[in-house]
Amino acid sequence: MAKRAKKKTAAVNDADEPEVDAEDTKARKKKIEAAYEKTRKSLIARLDNWEDQKTWDEFYKTYWRLIYSVALKAGLRSEEAFDAVQETILSIAKQSKKNLYDPEQGSFKTWLMNMTRWRINDQFRKRKKDTAMAMGEWGDERKTAVIDRFEDPKGDLLERMWDVEWKQNLAEAALSRTKALVSPKQYQIFDYYVVKQWEADKVQKHLGVSMAQVYLAKHRVGAVLKKELEKLRKLGEDEDDV
Repeated sequence: MAKRAKKKTAAVNDADEPEVDAEDTKARKKKIEAAYEKTRKSLIARLDNWEDQKTWDEFYKTYWRLIYSVALKAGLRSEEAFDAVQETILSIAKQSKKNLYDPEQGSFKTWLMNMTRWRINDQFRKRKKDTAMAMGEWGDERKTAVIDRFEDPKGDLLERMWDVEWKQNLAEAALSRTKALVSPKQYQIFDYYVVKQWEADKVQKHLGVSMAQVYLAKHRVGAVLKKELEKLRKLGEDEDDV
């Protein structure tokens, strides 16, 4: 990448967060990672004996954070958001066996958004049902308005959030894929120089590498990242197979 992707990649690192919040950030990240792994294992187990569990595992790794982030911003609690993630991907897995997704009817990005919207609404309805006796909570007009807006077919709040989170998720998913495709050393250099925005001489001294290695890593890893981003963008625009 000729230019540093500052906005797209900054969010995938905790290094830029205030030091005062470092411990809280670390604990929160650890909690989310634990919930992610638990949800992933549970999801794969629920796929029974499907031959393509590896593909669905990769699908989960690519899109779980997108669904989770949008669900949180829609007003769900963390555990509810993870339930929405699992139910969304599970429902997609079941539907894909019946070939219900038709690329001619719209992009995969929009289809996934709608699948997520329905599962988010399911969680709100479940919460309302579970707390039916505690009318005080649902007497809060602000909370009620959240689900009303998402259930309104003319409402575009979730769609706007989805567009923002989609772009961020592409950057994070592409980085994750890239990390698995290049050498650990080259990715480490790229991470410090491009993602964390360190000066080249600082990277050189910190990692004990030459300036040539710094620029080589930027070029090689950047090229792989660009390809992975393009693949994910293409999947979002038109997906023949979920």
